[in-house]
Amino acid sequence: MSFDETSDRSAGRSFPERGSRARKVAGTLGMAALAVLLGGCSTLLSGGDAAVPTFDLSAPADFSAPRRGTGLLVVGPPSALAVLDTERIVVEPQPGQITYLDKAQWSDRLPALFQARLIESFENGNRARSVGRAGEGLSADYTLLSDLRAFGLRTYEGGPVAVVEVSVKIVAANSGRIVAAQVFTARAPAASTSGPDATAALDQASDQVFVELVRWASSRF
Repeated sequence: MSFDETSDRSAGRSFPERGSRARKVAGTLGMAALAVLLGGCSTLLSGGDAAVPTFDLSAPADFSAPRRGTGLLVVGPPSALAVLDTERIVVEPQPGQITYLDKAQWSDRLPALFQARLIESFENGNRARSVGRAGEGLSADYTLLSDLRAFGLRTYEGGPVAVVEVSVKIVAANSGRIVAAQVFTARAPAASTSGPDATAALDQASDQVFVELVRWASSRF
């Protein structure tokens, strides 16, 4: 075989074979990348993991609150520790131990949700014209400040129990002085630690707090 013939074979056959292999590898990698991309799109389109069941608080109705005067009260956002300033539902398996309920969450951060339902409770108690939300530019006579101390399920007291505790202060707008203060606490047994049972018990306990708080505050402005 001549040198020229060998060169022809190397140039004409070996290089195309290498190019063919490169195209095959590139094609295989391309298909793999496409599969990963499509798989990611499928996950996005399907929503990935199943959505977490979401629960809401209600505002009590069918009750009345006393009317002392013509003052305007604005309800500020409650303060809360980071453990409560979340959409997750607190569970206390032991005193001082905090965890969260699995596969359940509130419809909003708890302080924002509590504020909204408290204002709604005032409105349901026939105080709609004398109560508003802080930050809405209202010329208020009083401000209601609150601190969420407890809002969760305790499972170490002989069975799951919903516990709601909030400290409340009414502050005069013109002087900044505290004109009234009170701590409200309510408990309600829960049938189980499932999302529906736990949130139903917490809703029952918070309704009791809302009614007592609205009646107490309404007699002071």
